Amino acid sequence: MSRILVLTAHRTPDESRINQALIEAVRPLPNVTVHELIRTYPDYRIDVAREQALLASHDAVVMMFPFFWYSSPAILREWQDAVLTYGFAYGSEGTKLHGKPLQLVVSTGGNAQAYTAEGYNRYPVQDLLLPFHALANLTGMDYLPPHLVQGVTDMSDEQLAQAAAGVVALMGTL
Repeated sequence: MSRILVLTAHRTPDESRINQALIEAVRPLPNVTVHELIRTYPDYRIDVAREQALLASHDAVVMMFPFFWYSSPAILREWQDAVLTYGFAYGSEGTKLHGKPLQLVVSTGGNAQAYTAEGYNRYPVQDLLLPFHALANLTGMDYLPPHLVQGVTDMSDEQLAQAAAGVVALMGTL
């Protein structure tokens, strides 16, 4: 069974119904380490050695975050800048992540239709996530199709439970 590192990124995790539900759904899984970046680094001072050791000790990486301004929350971007260094994550000797799956779990307030050419945002979420695909390419990771949880603003409790169950099932495929 693969060891999965779930990096969660949210500016205000206690205010997010979907974030809390998804984290609580995967936290009890025996092969999953949930790592809430903003709780660990509220000052954005990333412990690079610790984070690189976490990455090295896991077989798959999941980045779980809400879509903020067509990207991830700032704490995840800071984590990438600090942790994914030359010689560790890329470069001639930066092979520590090679072959590891990278799975994105992304929630959007808008529904799927809002992320179409005709929709409010004009672009599919998959297109807006291309920088993460490029990150995977550079680091030698296996970029998996993003798992999208969309329309969370209007999600019923039943839909929320289904979304959480879907993420738990996804963990079983990594």
